[in-house]
Amino acid sequence: MSRAALLVLADGRFPAGGHAHSGGAEAAVRAGRITGAGELAEFCRGRLHTTGLVSAALAASAALGMDPAGLDAAADARTPSPALRGAARRLGRQLLRAARATWPSAELDALARDFPKGAHQPVVLGLAARAAGLGAADAAYCSAYESVGGAASATVRLLSLDPLDATGVLARLAPEVDLVVDRAVAAAREALAEGPETLPGASAPLLEILAETHAASPARLFAS
Repeated sequence: MSRAALLVLADGRFPAGGHAHSGGAEAAVRAGRITGAGELAEFCRGRLHTTGLVSAALAASAALGMDPAGLDAAADARTPSPALRGAARRLGRQLLRAARATWPSAELDALARDFPKGAHQPVVLGLAARAAGLGAADAAYCSAYESVGGAASATVRLLSLDPLDATGVLARLAPEVDLVVDRAVAAAREALAEGPETLPGASAPLLEILAETHAASPARLFAS
């Protein structure tokens, strides 16, 4: 297992397409729900414990070797918003391209054949981690951090927020990221024995609503 591989996978410069997405932050800024570092912290905390937990559990499950088709169906069932499902598949398609070039793998090749329009990003992330020789916790950490890091980075651009303040928000959330990862890995190990239907289904209805509003907006800085 290479910890350096985890750094490559989690690096914001890894060409996985995440820079084009705000994780709902743009719509939240437009709605006046994020106006500074305080609101950003609450927004990220909400994402982390809902969609972040679900995504981390899916990624950990894929890293453990669970059937990606079953996990993709589980991701669909946990994502009511068509806009968010579309964004997750676009991100998955781009991540898969980057991962196949970086860590060639028969499992990644099979995923590309089975999902030509893209699988859900957390499923791809878990398989990419597996191809890189990483474990379930590594995949969960990468996914959980992405769930808050993307929104924080986007808010810096959207509000001209001081990057130091945004980084401080992420640092103060670190203990909660640890907690979410522990829960996600435990859920993934249970799902390995019981099936993907036992994976977390924590919902964030406001994120779903904001995603649909954002998708209909004629002027957007970020794709989602």
